[in-house]
Amino acid sequence: MPVIPATATSSPNKPGFKEAFYFWLKLGFISFGGPAGQIGIMHAFVVEQKKWVSDSRFLHALNYCMLLPGPEAQQLATYIGWLLHGVRGGLTAGILFVLPSVFILLGLSLVYVTYGSIPWVAALFYGLKPAVVAIVALALVKIGKKALVSGLHYGLALLSFVLIYFLEVPFPFLILGAAGIALFLLRFSPRVLKQQSAEEKRPDYETGYYINSASALPQSGFSWKRMAKQLSVAALLWVVPFLLFYLLLQETGFWNRLSLFFTKAALVTFGGAYAVLPYVAQVAVEKFNWLSSYQMIDGLALGETTPGPLVMVLAFVGFMAGYNYFAGSLLMGTLGLLVTTYYTFLPCFLFILVGAPVVENSQSNVRVKAVLNVITAAVVGVVLNLTVYFGQAVVIGGIHTNLGIDYFALGWIVVSLLAMYRYKVGMIPWIGISALAGLVMYLLGYCQP
Repeated sequence: MPVIPATATSSPNKPGFKEAFYFWLKLGFISFGGPAGQIGIMHAFVVEQKKWVSDSRFLHALNYCMLLPGPEAQQLATYIGWLLHGVRGGLTAGILFVLPSVFILLGLSLVYVTYGSIPWVAALFYGLKPAVVAIVALALVKIGKKALVSGLHYGLALLSFVLIYFLEVPFPFLILGAAGIALFLLRFSPRVLKQQSAEEKRPDYETGYYINSASALPQSGFSWKRMAKQLSVAALLWVVPFLLFYLLLQETGFWNRLSLFFTKAALVTFGGAYAVLPYVAQVAVEKFNWLSSYQMIDGLALGETTPGPLVMVLAFVGFMAGYNYFAGSLLMGTLGLLVTTYYTFLPCFLFILVGAPVVENSQSNVRVKAVLNVITAAVVGVVLNLTVYFGQAVVIGGIHTNLGIDYFALGWIVVSLLAMYRYKVGMIPWIGISALAGLVMYLLGYCQP
């Protein structure tokens, strides 16, 4: 679809679909470093290098994606792809952002269940577990610095932690409760939610970009007919796998539970993967018994080593669910991973393809941002719960213990925090170092996995 630029003489030509396709494919393989790194790569290429999209349009899209549940970097890629080449471009960008990590994680999952019981391989994961606890703790610090800006936010974070840790209140109820508190405050005490923020830098002229702040997109704007069509297609895509489960597979109840659970998880992933993992652990580990808490931590370690969004760790949970439920079937594990991936990301495409045309004609909504800030504060308490949950699993009742405490695991958590926070060691290199540390402890006879 053509774009009408603000100043046609100074704007570059529309990027070819083939050129954009190769960029999205490359991004899917190199998108390490979490959402910050992934967004940085996109900004450097599409804004600074290629000048496909101006900085203001890029940030406008990012602001919308950060309001949504789900992985913001993947949704941002979908949004930018849609800006450039319509629905075809959005689907291409979003799918290629995820596809490489799906196959990489599938390969790692197959290796994990096939060779994970070998002592030296188990020793590698023994070293990885405390490093993962440190990674989650650092994510807690990072999210907390951004989200906790007032006494209200600190109080909500503490309340959220108490509710989920001590009372086991499900994560979706915490999100709904936080949203309810925010709406109440907006109605009766809006000053409580006001925050000082830096002025956005909005240049008066954005020449030199294919799409800039004044570009008119033919596909933008609200259309009931288009929305009805998109919702109908999404509903059909959601229902079809259930019919295939019924016609082609045994144990239909398991596949229905798996699909419904990860659909629900996809709709409440405000705050990223670290926020939804406690909810997944609470249900998948403790209610459905699809995998153990140790396997959950191993899955997070594997997810951290793959490109793409960290929420891909949910695909590992789906793999283990199918593998364990069907008595060690690699085929059912693979199908479980694919089904989980499908239902985790299906809502992401719906949010962008339905919402982006409307958002393109809107400005930042201060009220919506205020609600999101309150929800994010509650998410901090949830991530604290995840840190404690993983920390207990790793440190208490570990492999080599005295009075129930694994002192290597406890010490390595501290070392990992110092290495990554104080000395800025990269996450991926430290994961490798931690795995080798576990192997060394095994060779020294400290642990016998």
